[in-house]
Amino acid sequence: MSQFDRTKESGNESGAGTETGPGPARTESRIPPAEVFSILGNDTRVAILRAMLELDADEQPVSFTAIFEQVDIADSANFSYHLEKLTGHFVAQREDGYVFRYPGRKVVSSIFTGTLTERAQLGFFPVDGSCYACDRSLHGWYVDDELTIGCIDCGTIQVSYPFPAGGLDDRTTEDVLEAFQHYVRHHYCLAADGVCPECTGSIESDLVADPDEDDLEVAVEHVCQRCGYRLESTVGITLLDVADVLVFFSERGVDLNATPFWHFDWCVSDKRTEIVDDEPLRVRLTLPCAGDELRVLLDETVSVIDTAVVERLPE
Repeated sequence: MSQFDRTKESGNESGAGTETGPGPARTESRIPPAEVFSILGNDTRVAILRAMLELDADEQPVSFTAIFEQVDIADSANFSYHLEKLTGHFVAQREDGYVFRYPGRKVVSSIFTGTLTERAQLGFFPVDGSCYACDRSLHGWYVDDELTIGCIDCGTIQVSYPFPAGGLDDRTTEDVLEAFQHYVRHHYCLAADGVCPECTGSIESDLVADPDEDDLEVAVEHVCQRCGYRLESTVGITLLDVADVLVFFSERGVDLNATPFWHFDWCVSDKRTEIVDDEPLRVRLTLPCAGDELRVLLDETVSVIDTAVVERLPE
């Protein structure tokens, strides 16, 4: 699995208004990106968000007075002005106080966990597992907000994925790898289930032959129909939540939920992925475990058509 393309592109440009189509109609109020940065580009407003975080505004509403006393500002009228600027899109006002709205909570996560404010690096460290290309030992490193696991002997990259710098805080390298495993797996399983990891909009997934930016013969391209978020992956990693796959490995003593996905060559490469039809595109993956094989057939929408277990013959 080489470095995946998860660039954001322009999504739905309809702006505010009532949308119709499948499902119930809804009204959305959107503010331009420039206005978002203008609202947040103020120390007092950032301090208000920090105060709300410290006062557990995730769990219960906090009063105007409690927030005011937490923020280093003498003028209550000035404080009220800045709080009002946050209210609506980032903060919700209720009868008993103020709570985070989802965008406000995302801002707090980004700022105070280091996603927007920190730059970190982590030098080479050993990683359990072996390279699918040469069977040598693996190493990890963290540069420019991406955690990479690969082979320093042959240069093969198993996985490289953006990971917030806050994920390194107060963790050993083993703990970082465990968090990374769950974080990346969660993103890809969400996308495979049709849910955008960024905005929870609808994801469409398609098989792509000869993708442009990877050393793969076939890959999966996930595209959000709402925000334009893009995610490219091997075919194998989309199978980590498929029931037949989980059962096959579990019956042979392997817990796919607990084992790092980079331990499986079918997750990080296409060496066990075979194109069986071009029109429409269909692929078959052969997943080995304990001498047996699970063969999984998928169509062009990355839907499982069929699975078959091939057991080894008794000696």
